[in-house]
Amino acid sequence: MKIYINHSNENWICDRMRKEFTENNSEHVTDDIAACDIIWLLSHWVWKQTPIEFLLNKKVITTVHHIDPDKFDVQDFLIRDQFVNAYHSPTTKTTNHFPKLKQHKKQFIIPYWCNKSLWYNIPNKQELKHKYSIPKGKLIIGSFQRDTEGHDLITPKLSKGPDIFCDVVESLDVKPHVILGGWRRQYIISRLEKAGITYSYFEMANFTELNELYNCLDYYLVTSRHEGGPQAVLESSLTETPILSTDVGIAKDVLHENCIVNNPEDFKNLIQLNKYQYKDINYEAALKLDIKESSKNYLDMFRQVL
Repeated sequence: MKIYINHSNENWICDRMRKEFTENNSEHVTDDIAACDIIWLLSHWVWKQTPIEFLLNKKVITTVHHIDPDKFDVQDFLIRDQFVNAYHSPTTKTTNHFPKLKQHKKQFIIPYWCNKSLWYNIPNKQELKHKYSIPKGKLIIGSFQRDTEGHDLITPKLSKGPDIFCDVVESLDVKPHVILGGWRRQYIISRLEKAGITYSYFEMANFTELNELYNCLDYYLVTSRHEGGPQAVLESSLTETPILSTDVGIAKDVLHENCIVNNPEDFKNLIQLNKYQYKDINYEAALKLDIKESSKNYLDMFRQVL
């Protein structure tokens, strides 16, 4: 069985998934689309980059990470659907948003894997904070997800809930210091500056640096409205970073129930109570999704499509 993995090539989670899956399953992955048995579209829009003759003559499985109901284009879906043999998503929350139109297609729900060689706890937090010039004596809150729409770099990407994130950090009785990572953080930066909240921004941090930045945090906040992951759920769990998350994506599959926030106001209450006791539980849950074990489930999915 040979798999050709088409991906977005934009330094996003799909690129990392392709790299990690290939490294762990090299005997099943090919860069020659003509030689493959199955095409794996790691993000739904990359089908347009795939020669039509291969889409028509190969088995095709598409990963749908999440669906934002406010942006969903039914006509685009219908055009793409005619080339797809099966759909994969990381969570039932995503499949629940799938249109009824494709019920005849196979659907697989397999969570994202995690890579414990990338994400791990580092005991000496003070040394790391000194390395990254993180101020002492502050509550340190992190967010490493894009928050701004790419078309203008001003409009908030509401599916990620950057407005909720800002509302939370602005409402805290004592102003925190915020660590931001990743691209397109203009919305949150603008809000923080207006509120007089200090921040550190590491736009191009690599995985080693991101792992260290997780280890500098008192809390990581996931304030999203819609998610496929987010990867921060797994990464925070493996680095043993306290995390609070809305009920999105894989959050309930990994995090202790007391880490799930159903009301945005609860973020503030839980942070200020500061009685976080769930690092070990979240860590053990994430370990069950280690890439070596997860690969078996993905390979079984491909065999079933063939």
